[in-house]
Amino acid sequence: MNRSTPAATAPGGGPADDPGRFRHVLGHYPTGVTVVTAKEPDGTPVGMVIGSFTSVSLDPPLVAFFPGCSSMTWSRIRAGGSFCVNVLAAGQEGLCRDVSAKAPDVFDRHPWRGAASGSPVLAGVVAWIDCDIADVWTVGDHHFVLGRVRELGVEKTGAAPLVFSRGRFAPLPRRRDHDESAGYMWPDWL
Repeated sequence: MNRSTPAATAPGGGPADDPGRFRHVLGHYPTGVTVVTAKEPDGTPVGMVIGSFTSVSLDPPLVAFFPGCSSMTWSRIRAGGSFCVNVLAAGQEGLCRDVSAKAPDVFDRHPWRGAASGSPVLAGVVAWIDCDIADVWTVGDHHFVLGRVRELGVEKTGAAPLVFSRGRFAPLPRRRDHDESAGYMWPDWL
């Protein structure tokens, strides 16, 4: 007979109110790595790394991301009224680190072009999604930013996206049905 066991008593379980444990457990869920870019009202490009990005609706086309409430970069992006989600490709770890470190010359060192909103589309990304800010809610210690998609595109067909899991970057393997490669082994972090 199967019996339900409370999660707190299950092997490896523990309380959800411990931030370190919460981060450790959820770190086992792989996330895509994106850079959300925008232009401030004065035209200055700005960007932030976001792992919590998702599609929301096909009709109308909506996406969402979740910046921290304490983020100074988010307030700069919000002031512009629009943003572009850049889905990083495997090999763009340096770009990700530069944006995370708030390097002052990041948009001088990494090529980009403007989307319809003016937000930067970074060179070499897998895909991009240009949006207007539709709504923002505060949820816990983050904002829920809902974006109405203006336009979107794939820059590198077949390229593997950059993924973050268990505290490190890793690419996904290429899809076998789109190339003629021999079988592959899934990375050990999956």
